[in-house]
Amino acid sequence: MKLHNPFMTLMTLLHGYPHPSYQPPAHGVRSEAMPRQPQHLVNNVHSGSKRMWIAGSIAVVLSLALGGCASLFPTEADSPIEQVDAKSEQAIWWLDFHDPLLARLITQAMQANPNIGSAQAALRQARALRDVTIAGTRPQLAVSGGVQRVTSDGSPASISFQSGLDASWELDVFGGKRSAVANSEAALVAAAANLRDVQLSMTAEVALAYIQLRGLQSQLDIALRSLASQSETLQLTQWRAQAGLITSLEVEQAQTAVSQTAAQIPALQTSLANARHSLAVLTGQGPTELDDPLTSVGPIPVVNAQVADVIPANSLRQRADVRAAEARITAALAAVDAAIAARKPSFRLGGSLGLTALTLAGLSNGATLASQVLGSVSVPVLDGGASKAQVRVQQAALDQTRSAYQNTVLTALKEVEDALVAQLNDRTRLRHLEQAAVAAKNADLLAQNRYSSGLVDFQTVLQTQRTLLSAEDSLASGRTEISNDHVRLVKAMGGGWQ
Repeated sequence: MKLHNPFMTLMTLLHGYPHPSYQPPAHGVRSEAMPRQPQHLVNNVHSGSKRMWIAGSIAVVLSLALGGCASLFPTEADSPIEQVDAKSEQAIWWLDFHDPLLARLITQAMQANPNIGSAQAALRQARALRDVTIAGTRPQLAVSGGVQRVTSDGSPASISFQSGLDASWELDVFGGKRSAVANSEAALVAAAANLRDVQLSMTAEVALAYIQLRGLQSQLDIALRSLASQSETLQLTQWRAQAGLITSLEVEQAQTAVSQTAAQIPALQTSLANARHSLAVLTGQGPTELDDPLTSVGPIPVVNAQVADVIPANSLRQRADVRAAEARITAALAAVDAAIAARKPSFRLGGSLGLTALTLAGLSNGATLASQVLGSVSVPVLDGGASKAQVRVQQAALDQTRSAYQNTVLTALKEVEDALVAQLNDRTRLRHLEQAAVAAKNADLLAQNRYSSGLVDFQTVLQTQRTLLSAEDSLASGRTEISNDHVRLVKAMGGGWQ
C-alpha cells in the first residue's frame, strides 16, 4: 500500500511552503501574446491563485491518499450480493405440474401478496443500510455558508459573509470499517434469503391450496356419481318392493345409503369454498373473486415421477435458512475483526477552507482566507481490558453461530429425508389404491347385475357400493397427497432443482 506521502503534503500546508510540483507564476514575466494587466488585477490573480492552490492541495491530500489506498474501503463491486432471481429454472418449479391456471395464480400471488411486498421492502432497507455503511468508509465533504450582521452603540452595523469547505477521511488501516461493511453485506444476504423464503412459502401455499381444491373437486365428483348410482338402486328397490319381491327393509337400507352420501356433499362444498377463498386471499384478492374461474372441475395436477427422483446433492444450500445461517457466520466473523481493529490505532485526515468578505461578491475577489489541515492519530492505551473482553465476546458469538449453522443443516437434512420417505411410501400406497379402486368398480358391476337377476341379496349391493365410494375417495386423496408431497419436498429443498 502506497500513500504517496500525504503527511509530507500536510506539513507543507501547515508551514506555508508550496508543494514541489507547484510552480508560481514569475513576477514581471509575461507572454508576448498576453496584454499587460493592471497591477491590482495581477495581485488579485495571485491572491486568487493562492486560495485555489490551498483548496486544491486539501483535495490533493485526500485524492492522493485515496488513489494509493483504494483498498482501504470497499465498494459494491468488491462485495457482490447474490440477488433473488424469481425467474430462474429452480424458482419456477411449479411449471413441472403443467397446469396453466396454477402458474397464473402463483404469478399473481408473487405480484400482489402483501407478505412478499413486505419482504421486498426489507431487502431494499438492508441494501440501503449497506450503502450507508459503505459511505462511512469514504471521504466526507461539507460546504457551508453564512451571513453575519453586527451592531454596537455608536457604530454603524457591519455585515460580513462567510463560506467554507470541510473535508475529512478516516483511514481504515486495520480493517475496522471494512468489517462493518462485511457485517452489513451479511445482513443484506440474510434479507435476500428471507425474501426468497417468503416467495417460496407463498408459492408452496398457493400450490397446496390449488391441489387441495382440485382434490376436493374430484372427491365431490365421486360423491355425486355415487349418489346418482345409489339413487338408481333406491328406485329399483322401490319397484321390487311394490312388486312384492322384497320387503321394505331393503328400501330403508337403500334410503339410508342415499342420505348418508348426500350428507357428504354439503361438507365437501364448504371445503371447496374455503379453498377458493384461501387462494383468492393468497393472490391478493377478495375471498369471492375466484369463485367463477375455479368453479369448473379440473384434474389434480401431477408431476412426472422422474422429475422428483433426480435431486442434486448440493441443492440443499439454496434453502433460505441455510443461507441465512451462512450469512450470520459471515457477520460474526466481521464482528470479530471489528473488535480486533478497535484495539488498533486509528488515523484521520481533515482539512477546512474558509473565506470571509464584507460583500457577497467579495467572496470571489479580495476575501480573507483561513485554511486548516489536520492529521490525527488515536491509540487506545488503557481501557481496563474492555477491548480484549469485547474480542472474546465476539469470538463466543461466532462459536454460537457455527453451532447454529450445524443445527440448521441437520434440520434441513431431516426435513428433506422426511419428504423423500413420505413421497416414496405414498407412491406405493397409490398403486395399491388404484388396484383397489379397479377391483371395487368390478365388484360393484357384478353385484348390480346379480342383484337384478336375483342371485344376491341387497346387502351385497350396499356393501359393494360403500366399498366403491371409499376406494375412489381414497384414490382421489392419494393422488392429492402425491402432489402435496412434491410441493413439500420442493419447500424442504428450498426451491426446485435441475
